Amino acid sequence: MEDRLKRGLKKLQEVDGKVGDDVANNMNDIFPDFVKYMIEYVWGDIYTRNILNLKSKEMAVVAALTAMGNVKPQLKVHINGALNVGCTINEIKEIILQISAYAGFPASINAIDELKNVLKERENQGIKDCIGEKPTNRVLPTERYDAGLKELSELDSHQAELLNETYKDISPDLVKFIICGQADIMARDNLSKRLRELSTISALTALGTAAPQLNFHINAGINVGATVDEIKEIMLLISVYSGFPKAINGINTLKEVLAKRRDNGEVKIE
Repeated sequence: MEDRLKRGLKKLQEVDGKVGDDVANNMNDIFPDFVKYMIEYVWGDIYTRNILNLKSKEMAVVAALTAMGNVKPQLKVHINGALNVGCTINEIKEIILQISAYAGFPASINAIDELKNVLKERENQGIKDCIGEKPTNRVLPTERYDAGLKELSELDSHQAELLNETYKDISPDLVKFIICGQADIMARDNLSKRLRELSTISALTALGTAAPQLNFHINAGINVGATVDEIKEIMLLISVYSGFPKAINGINTLKEVLAKRRDNGEVKIE
């Protein structure tokens, strides 16, 4: 059996290629022990696990780094990595678009700029990346609210009612925009709802400032086909990119969701 370092170096090369090597080499002269630990833990321990495939992992990481907003060098590495392991350009665009709802437009604008830079560099290197499918469905302006209600009900059949009860007296417009936003983003059909929710769970866990929303999206993720084990893997990924405290908080939120689902007599999806 390969040791952690050899296993990690092989996985780093598979995902990030020269870009990943450059990151490691740039730190070797000042702190080689850190580089060794990083390769062993990130790439030898976490990335070699097979519950989530590399494409799903890199999409979740792009979502988390986009949401965090202040890690452009790492976002560049993982946009490259996502393309290397089979993500299309349009799939990455969809993730960045989705994160605008949870981390704001500035974070997504910065990520789009980084995507543009990565694509230009790869094109100059002779790499031709797959553009991928565009969304084929179109929601008419007059249908946004109803379409948004439909999308939201697929995530949680009670959420629209809860939003109205909670905010109708102070900000009914907020409820309207949240629901219409589901039509604007979640109704786009070139990315599965499962991948959208796994990426949202990743972003909210990395942010660490939106526990109620993380609770909702973990529950929604299970409702649209994500497994509990897949969500656990997201938390392990977040230990790499946003630290163990946020990963621990994410696991605690997952425990709360599962306990409530058990209390409600719902079948737990493994």
